[in-house]
Amino acid sequence: MSSLPMDRLAQALRQSGLVRFMEHYAREYPDAHLKDLVVDSLSPHREMTVAGRRVINFGSDSFLGLDQDPRVQWAIQTGVARWGSHNGASRAFASVRANEEAEEKLARWLGTEAALIYPSVSLANLGALPGLVGKRDVLVIDEHAHNSMQEGAKIAQAHGARVLPFSHCDPADLERVLTEAGEYRIALVAIDGIFSMTGALPPLKELHAVCLRRNAVLYVDDAHATAVMGRKGRGTVLDTLGSYENTLVVGSLSKGFSCLGGFIGCPRDLKQLLKMRSTTFIFGGPVPPPYLDAVCAVCDILDSDEYEQIHGRLTRNILRLTQGANELGLVVLGGQTPIVSILVGDEGDTLQAGRFLFEKGYYVQSVTFPAVPYHGGVLRIQVNANHPPAAIEGLLSALRELQQRIPLPGKHGHECLAA
Repeated sequence: MSSLPMDRLAQALRQSGLVRFMEHYAREYPDAHLKDLVVDSLSPHREMTVAGRRVINFGSDSFLGLDQDPRVQWAIQTGVARWGSHNGASRAFASVRANEEAEEKLARWLGTEAALIYPSVSLANLGALPGLVGKRDVLVIDEHAHNSMQEGAKIAQAHGARVLPFSHCDPADLERVLTEAGEYRIALVAIDGIFSMTGALPPLKELHAVCLRRNAVLYVDDAHATAVMGRKGRGTVLDTLGSYENTLVVGSLSKGFSCLGGFIGCPRDLKQLLKMRSTTFIFGGPVPPPYLDAVCAVCDILDSDEYEQIHGRLTRNILRLTQGANELGLVVLGGQTPIVSILVGDEGDTLQAGRFLFEKGYYVQSVTFPAVPYHGGVLRIQVNANHPPAAIEGLLSALRELQQRIPLPGKHGHECLAA
Protein backbone atom coordinates (compact mmCIF):
# COMPACT_ATOMS: atom_id res chain seq x y z
CA MET A 1 0.00 0.00 0.00
CA SER A 2 1.44 3.37 -1.02
CA SER A 3 2.11 5.93 1.65
CA LEU A 4 0.79 9.47 1.61
CA PRO A 5 3.10 12.26 0.40
CA MET A 6 3.29 13.56 3.99
CA ASP A 7 4.54 10.16 5.17
CA ARG A 8 7.22 10.21 2.48
CA LEU A 9 8.16 13.74 3.53
CA ALA A 10 8.75 12.58 7.12
CA GLN A 11 10.78 9.62 5.86
CA ALA A 12 12.91 11.91 3.72
CA LEU A 13 13.57 14.28 6.62
CA ARG A 14 14.69 11.37 8.78
CA GLN A 15 17.43 10.64 6.24
CA SER A 16 19.14 13.98 6.87
CA GLY A 17 22.45 13.75 8.69
CA LEU A 18 21.39 16.06 11.51
CA VAL A 19 18.17 14.15 12.27
CA ARG A 20 19.98 10.80 12.18
CA PHE A 21 22.62 12.19 14.53
CA MET A 22 20.09 13.53 17.05
CA GLU A 23 17.85 10.47 16.95
CA HIS A 24 20.88 8.22 17.47
CA TYR A 25 21.79 9.95 20.74
CA ALA A 26 18.16 10.03 21.85
CA ARG A 27 18.09 6.24 21.46
CA GLU A 28 21.57 5.70 22.88
CA TYR A 29 21.00 7.82 26.01
CA PRO A 30 17.21 7.92 26.52
CA ASP A 31 17.44 8.71 30.24
CA ALA A 32 20.10 11.41 29.80
CA HIS A 33 18.47 13.25 26.91
CA LEU A 34 17.04 16.34 28.67
CA LYS A 35 15.13 17.73 25.70
CA ASP A 36 11.50 18.81 25.31
CA LEU A 37 11.17 19.32 29.07
CA VAL A 38 7.87 20.64 30.36
CA VAL A 39 8.21 23.14 33.22
CA ASP A 40 5.27 23.13 35.62
CA SER A 41 6.24 26.07 37.86
CA LEU A 42 8.88 28.76 38.39
CA SER A 43 9.86 30.68 41.52
CA PRO A 44 11.59 34.05 42.11
CA HIS A 45 14.72 32.28 43.43
CA ARG A 46 15.17 30.40 40.13
CA GLU A 47 13.66 27.13 41.24
CA MET A 48 11.46 25.24 38.81
CA THR A 49 9.40 22.06 38.84
CA VAL A 50 9.92 19.56 36.03
CA ALA A 51 8.11 16.18 36.03
CA GLY A 52 7.51 16.50 39.75
CA ARG A 53 11.17 17.25 40.50
CA ARG A 54 12.20 20.57 42.07
CA VAL A 55 15.48 21.84 40.57
CA ILE A 56 17.42 25.10 40.53
CA ASN A 57 17.29 26.61 37.07
CA PHE A 58 20.68 27.45 35.55
CA GLY A 59 19.21 27.37 32.03
CA SER A 60 17.45 30.74 31.74
CA ASP A 61 18.52 33.83 29.78
CA SER A 62 16.63 36.10 32.18
CA PHE A 63 19.99 37.08 33.64
CA LEU A 64 18.81 39.93 35.89
CA GLY A 65 15.76 38.04 37.15
CA LEU A 66 13.45 40.82 35.97
CA ASP A 67 10.84 38.26 34.91
CA GLN A 68 9.98 38.14 38.61
CA ASP A 69 10.18 41.90 39.21
CA PRO A 70 6.78 43.31 40.36
CA ARG A 71 7.24 46.50 38.29
CA VAL A 72 7.75 44.54 35.08
CA GLN A 73 4.82 42.25 35.84
CA TRP A 74 2.61 45.23 36.70
CA ALA A 75 3.52 46.95 33.42
CA ILE A 76 2.32 43.87 31.52
CA GLN A 77 -0.89 43.68 33.55
CA THR A 78 -1.73 47.35 33.05
CA GLY A 79 -0.69 47.05 29.41
CA VAL A 80 -3.34 44.39 28.87
CA ALA A 81 -5.92 46.76 30.33
CA ARG A 82 -4.63 49.58 28.10
CA TRP A 83 -4.17 47.69 24.82
CA GLY A 84 -5.73 44.24 25.13
CA SER A 85 -3.63 41.13 24.63
CA HIS A 86 -2.50 41.97 21.07
CA ASN A 87 -3.13 44.58 18.40
CA GLY A 88 -2.57 42.15 15.52
CA ALA A 89 -1.58 44.61 12.77
CA SER A 90 1.55 44.78 10.64
CA ARG A 91 3.76 47.70 11.56
CA ALA A 92 4.06 48.43 7.85
CA PHE A 93 0.60 50.00 8.24
CA ALA A 94 0.31 51.16 11.85
CA SER A 95 2.10 50.96 15.19
CA VAL A 96 0.53 51.40 18.60
CA ARG A 97 1.82 54.30 20.65
CA ALA A 98 3.58 51.78 22.91
CA ASN A 99 5.92 50.91 20.01
CA GLU A 100 7.00 54.53 19.62
CA GLU A 101 7.40 54.99 23.37
CA ALA A 102 9.51 51.82 23.71
CA GLU A 103 11.73 52.65 20.73
CA GLU A 104 12.33 56.18 21.98
CA LYS A 105 13.22 54.91 25.48
CA LEU A 106 15.49 52.21 24.07
CA ALA A 107 17.38 54.71 21.91
CA ARG A 108 17.85 57.14 24.84
CA TRP A 109 19.04 54.34 27.15
CA LEU A 110 21.30 52.76 24.52
CA GLY A 111 22.72 56.05 23.24
CA THR A 112 21.82 55.56 19.57
CA GLU A 113 19.89 57.96 17.33
CA ALA A 114 17.06 55.48 16.91
CA ALA A 115 15.91 51.94 17.63
CA LEU A 116 13.69 49.61 15.62
CA ILE A 117 11.86 46.80 17.43
CA TYR A 118 11.35 43.36 15.85
CA PRO A 119 9.34 40.38 17.16
CA SER A 120 12.64 38.66 18.12
CA VAL A 121 16.40 38.94 17.68
CA SER A 122 16.36 36.05 15.21
CA LEU A 123 13.77 37.84 13.07
CA ALA A 124 15.83 41.03 13.32
CA ASN A 125 18.88 39.24 11.90
CA LEU A 126 16.84 37.35 9.31
CA GLY A 127 15.35 40.62 8.08
CA ALA A 128 18.07 43.21 8.60
CA LEU A 129 21.04 41.40 7.05
CA PRO A 130 19.33 40.83 3.68
CA GLY A 131 17.80 44.31 3.95
CA LEU A 132 21.17 46.02 4.38
CA VAL A 133 23.14 44.43 1.52
CA GLY A 134 22.42 43.92 -2.15
CA LYS A 135 23.89 42.59 -5.39
CA ARG A 136 27.03 44.73 -5.39
CA ASP A 137 27.74 44.23 -1.68
CA VAL A 138 29.64 41.77 0.49
CA LEU A 139 28.49 40.25 3.78
CA VAL A 140 31.43 38.92 5.80
CA ILE A 141 30.46 36.78 8.77
CA ASP A 142 32.35 35.19 11.66
CA GLU A 143 32.47 31.42 11.10
CA HIS A 144 30.89 30.84 14.53
CA ALA A 145 28.28 33.61 14.34
CA HIS A 146 24.85 32.87 15.79
CA ASN A 147 22.58 30.65 13.70
CA SER A 148 20.14 33.51 13.01
CA MET A 149 22.93 35.53 11.36
CA GLN A 150 24.06 32.48 9.39
CA GLU A 151 20.51 32.00 8.12
CA GLY A 152 20.14 35.71 7.40
CA ALA A 153 23.35 35.50 5.37
CA LYS A 154 21.85 32.68 3.27
CA ILE A 155 18.86 34.89 2.43
CA ALA A 156 21.18 37.78 1.56
CA GLN A 157 23.17 35.46 -0.70
CA ALA A 158 19.99 34.27 -2.41
CA HIS A 159 19.22 37.94 -3.13
CA GLY A 160 22.59 38.44 -4.82
CA ALA A 161 25.00 39.57 -2.10
CA ARG A 162 28.34 37.83 -1.80
CA VAL A 163 28.74 36.06 1.56
CA LEU A 164 32.22 35.27 2.85
CA PRO A 165 33.26 33.72 6.20
CA PHE A 166 36.26 34.78 8.24
CA SER A 167 38.08 32.85 10.95
CA HIS A 168 36.56 33.08 14.42
CA CYS A 169 37.35 36.40 16.13
CA ASP A 170 40.39 36.92 13.88
CA PRO A 171 40.91 40.55 12.74
CA ALA A 172 43.84 39.59 10.52
CA ASP A 173 41.74 37.06 8.64
CA LEU A 174 38.90 39.58 8.35
CA GLU A 175 41.34 42.00 6.72
CA ARG A 176 42.52 39.25 4.36
CA VAL A 177 38.96 38.34 3.34
CA LEU A 178 37.98 41.96 2.68
CA THR A 179 41.19 42.58 0.73
CA GLU A 180 40.72 39.49 -1.43
CA ALA A 181 37.02 40.25 -1.99
CA GLY A 182 37.95 42.75 -4.69
CA GLU A 183 35.57 45.56 -5.59
CA TYR A 184 32.30 46.03 -3.72
CA ARG A 185 29.92 48.89 -3.01
CA ILE A 186 29.83 48.26 0.74
CA ALA A 187 30.70 45.42 3.07
CA LEU A 188 28.86 44.41 6.22
CA VAL A 189 30.81 42.49 8.89
CA ALA A 190 28.60 40.40 11.19
CA ILE A 191 29.73 39.13 14.58
CA ASP A 192 28.36 38.31 18.05
CA GLY A 193 28.97 40.65 20.99
CA ILE A 194 28.98 37.57 23.23
CA PHE A 195 29.15 34.12 21.69
CA SER A 196 26.11 32.35 23.02
CA MET A 197 27.50 28.87 23.70
CA THR A 198 30.73 29.86 25.44
CA GLY A 199 30.27 33.43 26.68
CA ALA A 200 33.42 34.44 24.77
CA LEU A 201 33.97 38.11 23.85
CA PRO A 202 35.31 39.14 20.41
CA PRO A 203 38.09 41.73 19.84
CA LEU A 204 35.66 44.48 18.86
CA LYS A 205 38.23 47.31 18.72
CA GLU A 206 40.45 45.46 16.29
CA LEU A 207 37.52 44.30 14.14
CA HIS A 208 36.10 47.83 14.07
CA ALA A 209 39.46 49.23 12.96
CA VAL A 210 39.58 46.76 10.05
CA CYS A 211 36.06 47.82 9.03
CA LEU A 212 37.02 51.49 8.93
CA ARG A 213 40.07 50.72 6.77
CA ARG A 214 38.16 48.49 4.36
CA ASN A 215 34.90 50.38 3.69
CA ALA A 216 32.86 48.05 5.86
CA VAL A 217 30.15 48.51 8.49
CA LEU A 218 30.35 46.49 11.71
CA TYR A 219 27.13 44.65 12.66
CA VAL A 220 27.12 43.31 16.23
CA ASP A 221 24.50 40.88 17.54
CA ASP A 222 24.73 41.90 21.20
CA ALA A 223 21.70 39.90 22.32
CA HIS A 224 23.42 38.12 25.21
CA ALA A 225 25.05 41.33 26.45
CA THR A 226 21.90 43.49 26.43
CA ALA A 227 21.12 44.72 29.96
CA VAL A 228 24.00 42.76 31.53
CA MET A 229 27.27 44.13 30.09
CA GLY A 230 28.64 47.66 30.02
CA ARG A 231 27.53 50.80 31.82
CA LYS A 232 23.77 50.74 32.54
CA GLY A 233 23.67 47.37 30.74
CA ARG A 234 24.09 48.93 27.30
CA GLY A 235 26.11 45.97 26.04
CA THR A 236 29.62 45.45 24.74
CA VAL A 237 29.76 48.02 21.93
CA LEU A 238 29.62 51.45 23.57
CA ASP A 239 32.01 50.68 26.44
CA THR A 240 34.49 49.01 24.08
CA LEU A 241 34.39 51.41 21.12
CA GLY A 242 33.35 54.63 22.87
CA SER A 243 30.63 55.36 20.30
CA TYR A 244 28.42 53.71 17.69
CA GLU A 245 30.40 55.22 14.81
CA ASN A 246 30.14 52.90 11.80
CA THR A 247 28.44 50.23 13.95
CA LEU A 248 24.97 48.72 14.04
CA VAL A 249 23.97 46.93 17.23
CA VAL A 250 21.27 44.29 17.68
CA GLY A 251 19.86 43.74 21.16
CA SER A 252 17.45 41.38 22.87
CA LEU A 253 14.31 42.25 24.80
CA SER A 254 13.74 38.65 25.92
CA LYS A 255 16.98 37.86 27.76
CA GLY A 256 18.30 40.44 30.22
CA PHE A 257 15.15 42.53 29.61
CA SER A 258 12.87 39.55 30.44
CA CYS A 259 10.26 40.87 28.01
CA LEU A 260 9.71 39.94 24.36
CA GLY A 261 11.33 40.94 21.08
CA GLY A 262 14.57 42.27 19.67
CA PHE A 263 15.78 45.62 18.33
CA ILE A 264 18.37 47.29 16.17
CA GLY A 265 20.09 50.46 17.38
CA CYS A 266 20.93 52.57 14.35
CA PRO A 267 20.89 56.06 12.79
CA ARG A 268 17.43 57.49 12.01
CA ASP A 269 17.84 57.24 8.24
CA LEU A 270 18.75 53.55 8.44
CA LYS A 271 15.72 52.92 10.64
CA GLN A 272 13.46 54.30 7.92
CA LEU A 273 15.25 52.27 5.25
CA LEU A 274 14.96 49.05 7.28
CA LYS A 275 11.23 49.65 7.71
CA MET A 276 10.99 49.54 3.91
CA ARG A 277 13.55 46.79 3.15
CA SER A 278 13.38 44.37 6.09
CA THR A 279 10.80 41.69 5.31
CA THR A 280 10.57 40.32 8.85
CA PHE A 281 9.65 43.78 10.12
CA ILE A 282 6.94 44.09 7.48
CA PHE A 283 5.57 40.53 7.63
CA GLY A 284 6.71 39.33 11.06
CA GLY A 285 3.91 40.82 13.14
CA PRO A 286 4.38 43.18 16.11
CA VAL A 287 5.43 42.58 19.70
CA PRO A 288 2.24 42.47 21.83
CA PRO A 289 1.77 46.00 23.28
CA PRO A 290 1.73 44.96 26.98
CA TYR A 291 5.32 43.76 26.59
CA LEU A 292 6.30 47.10 25.07
CA ASP A 293 5.04 48.80 28.23
CA ALA A 294 7.22 46.34 30.16
CA VAL A 295 10.23 47.31 28.00
CA CYS A 296 9.73 50.91 29.13
CA ALA A 297 9.62 49.77 32.75
CA VAL A 298 12.89 47.86 32.32
CA CYS A 299 14.57 50.88 30.71
CA ASP A 300 13.66 52.88 33.83
CA ILE A 301 15.25 50.19 36.04
CA LEU A 302 18.43 50.10 33.92
CA ASP A 303 18.71 53.90 34.09
CA SER A 304 18.25 53.95 37.88
CA ASP A 305 20.79 53.65 40.69
CA GLU A 306 19.20 50.30 41.58
CA TYR A 307 20.66 48.71 38.47
CA GLU A 308 24.12 48.67 40.02
CA GLN A 309 22.77 46.65 42.95
CA ILE A 310 21.07 44.11 40.68
CA HIS A 311 24.10 43.87 38.42
CA GLY A 312 26.36 43.57 41.46
CA ARG A 313 24.52 40.44 42.58
CA LEU A 314 24.87 38.96 39.10
CA THR A 315 28.59 39.79 38.95
CA ARG A 316 29.26 38.20 42.34
CA ASN A 317 27.49 35.02 41.24
CA ILE A 318 29.46 34.87 37.98
CA LEU A 319 32.78 35.41 39.75
CA ARG A 320 32.07 32.81 42.44
CA LEU A 321 30.99 30.16 39.94
CA THR A 322 33.96 30.83 37.67
CA GLN A 323 36.41 30.88 40.58
CA GLY A 324 35.01 27.66 42.01
CA ALA A 325 35.06 25.86 38.65
CA ASN A 326 38.66 26.95 38.07
CA GLU A 327 39.63 25.71 41.53
CA LEU A 328 38.19 22.32 40.58
CA GLY A 329 40.52 22.30 37.58
CA LEU A 330 37.67 22.41 35.07
CA VAL A 331 38.01 24.02 31.65
CA VAL A 332 35.87 27.16 31.90
CA LEU A 333 34.85 28.86 28.67
CA GLY A 334 33.82 32.47 29.13
CA GLY A 335 33.61 33.47 32.77
CA GLN A 336 33.29 37.22 32.12
CA THR A 337 29.60 37.04 31.26
CA PRO A 338 26.48 35.30 32.64
CA ILE A 339 27.13 32.39 30.25
CA VAL A 340 29.69 30.09 31.88
CA SER A 341 30.38 26.92 29.91
CA ILE A 342 32.25 23.87 31.21
CA LEU A 343 34.02 21.74 28.61
CA VAL A 344 32.98 18.09 28.88
CA GLY A 345 33.93 16.08 25.82
CA ASP A 346 31.89 13.96 23.44
CA GLU A 347 28.13 13.91 23.11
CA GLY A 348 27.53 10.89 25.35
CA ASP A 349 29.54 12.29 28.27
CA THR A 350 27.89 15.69 27.87
CA LEU A 351 24.37 14.28 27.98
CA GLN A 352 25.16 12.08 30.98
CA ALA A 353 26.83 14.98 32.80
CA GLY A 354 23.73 17.12 32.38
CA ARG A 355 21.52 14.31 33.65
CA PHE A 356 23.75 13.76 36.69
CA LEU A 357 23.47 17.43 37.68
CA PHE A 358 19.70 17.31 37.11
CA GLU A 359 19.42 14.36 39.49
CA LYS A 360 21.38 16.40 42.02
CA GLY A 361 18.84 19.23 41.71
CA TYR A 362 20.52 21.55 39.17
CA TYR A 363 19.33 22.12 35.63
CA VAL A 364 22.01 23.19 33.14
CA GLN A 365 21.97 22.80 29.36
CA SER A 366 23.91 19.91 27.83
CA VAL A 367 25.01 21.47 24.55
CA THR A 368 26.19 19.24 21.71
CA PHE A 369 26.55 19.37 17.94
CA PRO A 370 25.35 21.31 15.93
CA ALA A 371 25.29 24.16 18.48
CA VAL A 372 28.99 23.48 19.12
CA PRO A 373 31.59 21.68 16.97
CA TYR A 374 31.29 17.91 16.57
CA HIS A 375 32.47 15.96 19.64
CA GLY A 376 32.89 19.19 21.61
CA GLY A 377 30.08 19.16 24.16
CA VAL A 378 29.75 21.69 26.99
CA LEU A 379 27.61 22.23 30.05
CA ARG A 380 26.12 25.68 29.46
CA ILE A 381 25.44 27.35 32.80
CA GLN A 382 23.46 30.59 32.80
CA VAL A 383 23.96 32.63 35.94
CA ASN A 384 21.21 34.82 37.38
CA ALA A 385 21.21 37.80 39.73
CA ASN A 386 18.54 36.03 41.79
CA HIS A 387 20.51 32.85 42.36
CA PRO A 388 21.13 32.71 46.12
CA PRO A 389 24.77 32.03 47.13
CA ALA A 390 23.73 28.58 48.37
CA ALA A 391 22.65 27.67 44.81
CA ILE A 392 26.08 28.54 43.41
CA GLU A 393 27.85 26.58 46.15
CA GLY A 394 25.50 23.63 45.66
CA LEU A 395 26.19 23.54 41.93
CA LEU A 396 29.95 23.63 42.55
CA SER A 397 29.58 20.73 44.98
CA ALA A 398 27.65 18.78 42.36
CA LEU A 399 30.35 19.53 39.75
CA ARG A 400 32.93 18.16 42.19
CA GLU A 401 30.92 14.94 42.44
CA LEU A 402 30.54 14.85 38.68
CA GLN A 403 34.31 14.77 38.29
CA GLN A 404 34.32 11.43 40.11
CA ARG A 405 31.79 9.97 37.65
CA ILE A 406 32.90 11.33 34.28
CA PRO A 407 36.49 12.15 33.27
CA LEU A 408 36.09 15.87 32.53
CA PRO A 409 38.92 17.61 30.63
CA GLY A 410 41.47 19.48 32.74
CA LYS A 411 43.05 22.85 32.06
CA HIS A 412 45.95 21.33 30.16
CA GLY A 413 46.07 19.05 27.17
CA HIS A 414 42.71 19.97 25.65
CA GLU A 415 41.62 21.73 22.52
CA CYS A 416 39.54 24.74 23.53
CA LEU A 417 36.10 25.02 22.01
CA ALA A 418 35.80 28.15 19.97
CA ALA A 419 32.14 28.46 19.04
